[in-house]
Amino acid sequence: MKRICGSRDDDINNDERRSPYNRLTTAQTARLENFMKECNHPNETQQQQLAEELGLQPKQVKYWFQNKRTLLKNQHEKQHNNNLRLENERLRNENLLMKEALKATKCEPCGGPPFPMEEHQHYMHKMQQENAELKKEVSKSFMESNELDNPPMVYQTSSHLHRLSNLTMREDMSVNRSTQCYDEEKTMMLQIATLAMQELERLVRVNEPFWINFSNTHQDERYTLDHERYCQFFPKNNHIRGDNVYKESSKYSGIIGLDGMKLVDMFLDSDKWRNLFPTIVTKAETTKVLEIGLPGNRDGALLLMNEEMHILSPLVRPREFNIIRYCKQVDVDVWVITDVSFHSSRPNTPPLSHSWKHPSGCIIREMPNKSCLVTWVEHVEVEDMLHTHHIFRDFVVNNTLYGAESWIKELQRMCERFFSFYAETVPAGESIGVIQTIEGRRSVMKLADRMVKIFCECLRMAGQLEFQHLNLESSIGGVRVSLRQATDIGQGIVVAAATTLCLPLPAEYVFDFLKDPTKRYQWDVMAYENPMYEIGHVSNGLNPGNYTTIFQPYNPSENSTMILQESFTSPVGSYVIYAPIDIISMNAVICGEDSTKLPIIPTGFVVCPYAQPNATFEASNNIGTNTLLTLAYQILTCNPNGIDQHQNMEAFATMNTLLTTSVLKVRGALMNSY
Repeated sequence: MKRICGSRDDDINNDERRSPYNRLTTAQTARLENFMKECNHPNETQQQQLAEELGLQPKQVKYWFQNKRTLLKNQHEKQHNNNLRLENERLRNENLLMKEALKATKCEPCGGPPFPMEEHQHYMHKMQQENAELKKEVSKSFMESNELDNPPMVYQTSSHLHRLSNLTMREDMSVNRSTQCYDEEKTMMLQIATLAMQELERLVRVNEPFWINFSNTHQDERYTLDHERYCQFFPKNNHIRGDNVYKESSKYSGIIGLDGMKLVDMFLDSDKWRNLFPTIVTKAETTKVLEIGLPGNRDGALLLMNEEMHILSPLVRPREFNIIRYCKQVDVDVWVITDVSFHSSRPNTPPLSHSWKHPSGCIIREMPNKSCLVTWVEHVEVEDMLHTHHIFRDFVVNNTLYGAESWIKELQRMCERFFSFYAETVPAGESIGVIQTIEGRRSVMKLADRMVKIFCECLRMAGQLEFQHLNLESSIGGVRVSLRQATDIGQGIVVAAATTLCLPLPAEYVFDFLKDPTKRYQWDVMAYENPMYEIGHVSNGLNPGNYTTIFQPYNPSENSTMILQESFTSPVGSYVIYAPIDIISMNAVICGEDSTKLPIIPTGFVVCPYAQPNATFEASNNIGTNTLLTLAYQILTCNPNGIDQHQNMEAFATMNTLLTTSVLKVRGALMNSY
């Protein structure tokens, strides 16, 4: 047991090696408290520096911080408990009021109660009994599992996970939203999350017999589940039935250049979570917060979330999941973030695709130099392959583009972008352009980040329409068109159209050609065949191909717009996204003014290497393979009557002309230049 510096034991300890206890002065305490506001876990070097500065022993500094953290934790817990008691009292009062209101309610046709109260009470009593029995079974399973630790106990635990989820679905049908039902639902969800976390921990920590390594090297190991062995330990019923159900599983690890606690906080914030994965996550919403977790480490945080994923092209169908997200700190500087599907009581529209997430998530291990090792597991059951174009179906499945490796590498790319954003000075290589201040640099990066998110949302083509007259013979899957209200940029309707081409060219060549400003006049119809040059450049990470640029025509008097463009390579493909912005607005952004309300309608390309279905992702990027090129355009129309197909025919015609002309120009320029 550690001795706490300054305890009464020190005064009576006969150990002469310990120095006598000295009470800290007011100045020393103030200095330590100010330092703790910036860093509550100082390392040995920082402890030594503080000790020398204040005339203390390093152990005194170390134990002061330990005691202070314990004191703050107790204070936070006390405040949290008080808040819970107040909330519980409020819910009790609200419940009583609801009961009285229900008693006074009458059915208009018959004058009786709105529903059979006796049957409802009998139903609730029956569910509570079944719930209590299940709790006993789970407790018994845990006790036996701790004593024997054998595979059959895992079988029982997995069965409980399925039964608990089904029981929670039935409880969601209850009309009575009393405090008791809320507590029971919360308990059930915590049990589901705990069982899922135990499964996830075992899958992360153990490779054999669950995982098969399908990578060519030991330095970059990729794993997929051996489903036969997995089902022996974690047997489950199929959540989705049908002939087109597909199971995906993967595991991958990587170093993330971000503090572990910051990463945990971002994972538990749906908006920040979505921003971390702009090319994968198109929507994320926290529908219910059941536990916020302990202050300082978020241990025990329990959330209900709805998330939608989409990649590459409108020809790939989005995936939607309702999940429980559970955070548990299992060791010092080690967190487990668990996701598992859950049938929420939240009313929503039918999902875009049938999707179910088995225990998935990641383990985050804090490492030196403000970085962490993240091991990711992704395990899902989906039925979207039938609705995805066969070329993309093969490409997505064979390269596991929704898998763990994509999540890790996109997280690494965005963390590099964050470091670039928070640079304290403009890098020397960027200072030759028009961006001369750090405020202007960050303002440009914020606008580019918003442009990328809008474009990726556009690719999913929500509520897409099919028009036979909008068709390109050379495209894959024809042309997809969608309409949306322009609520983010003012009044009007935004018409978006996209199509995908298959080109007999290497993807790297296509990507380099499209992001080159000197070749832009060959294909960009908005450049009016005028050459352009780069006037601003912002690097977004270690990859030299990831950057934000500002273009201007050589003759700006003939065109009063600039082009903001972001180019980058993500784990699912390479992107070239751009938008025209008038010179006055762009100059304001360059000077550091707020750009959050600046209207922007992005256009862009997604470039993917494509080979035969049996080729690997690395092999498909070799010279001589094909490229899947997706073009997506958006235009703003001024239709005050809302979205109406007949009234927007003029906009469709304009979009058809723009897309057709662009496809011909892009394909012609690429083929002639290669």
